[in-house]
Amino acid sequence: MQTNTQPSRFETIASWVVPIAAIAAVIAWFIIAPEGALGKLDAIGYAVCHRIDARSFQIGDRQLPLCARCTGEFYAAGLTLLFQAIVSGKSSKLPSRGVIAVLFAFFVAFGVDGTNSYIYLLKQTSGGLDQIPNLYIPNSTLRLFTGSGMGIALAAMLYPVINQTLWRTLDERHALDWKKLGILSTIIVFINLLVLTDSPLVLYPIAYISALGTLGLLVTVFGLLWIIIMKQDNTFENPRQLWLAFASGLTLALLLILSIDLLRLQFTGTWNGFPGLSG
Repeated sequence: MQTNTQPSRFETIASWVVPIAAIAAVIAWFIIAPEGALGKLDAIGYAVCHRIDARSFQIGDRQLPLCARCTGEFYAAGLTLLFQAIVSGKSSKLPSRGVIAVLFAFFVAFGVDGTNSYIYLLKQTSGGLDQIPNLYIPNSTLRLFTGSGMGIALAAMLYPVINQTLWRTLDERHALDWKKLGILSTIIVFINLLVLTDSPLVLYPIAYISALGTLGLLVTVFGLLWIIIMKQDNTFENPRQLWLAFASGLTLALLLILSIDLLRLQFTGTWNGFPGLSG
């Protein structure tokens, strides 16, 4: 546990430089990303998702920023972090073995469905792979549910690590117990069923939540990395003290997104899915 509270010279300089860098990164992202609000969300999804049109939910003739699997994964991860922040506070203990077993089952389901879906895609696009069997015909319903299960698992394991890294005083309770997992899973299943109605009233909010959930995860991870590098772990007492770590995380997250976007755009020449891949 760190006890020094006097900022170093580097930290003082960073407190001025990082906010400026964050503003510059946001401006660059707005300039480079496609036009419109959904275009900005597309630029986030573009950095982490294949964005194959046939594997994405649609609002009219426009696909969501992420494919069905990534939509489920990142909206559920963002919602799970928010849920735990509300109901678990500074709880820092990992889930019990039983809950971890359920989370691992979510992970396995994600892996099995993802592998089966990828093999199916290769058979459709590459040819010559007919000898590889598919367990079943992949579909967006399974992609959504297995993706959201993975999102729950990721965020459920990440949240106590966040608390273990941040706070001077730790709450030793489980961040996610059986009751909380049951409530959270019920909420996610209900939202998934709403998504499957294909109603724009549902898909528009999900487009924002999934893309911002993606950005939020990256900001969180990079913010934690900043805190560890700066040797500020276990020094914080309230969320207001995290503004510099947040700005640092946002800057690094947007720089990563912009770098991947520009590299992929240079390689493919399109903001849509990878050329030649469909189905």
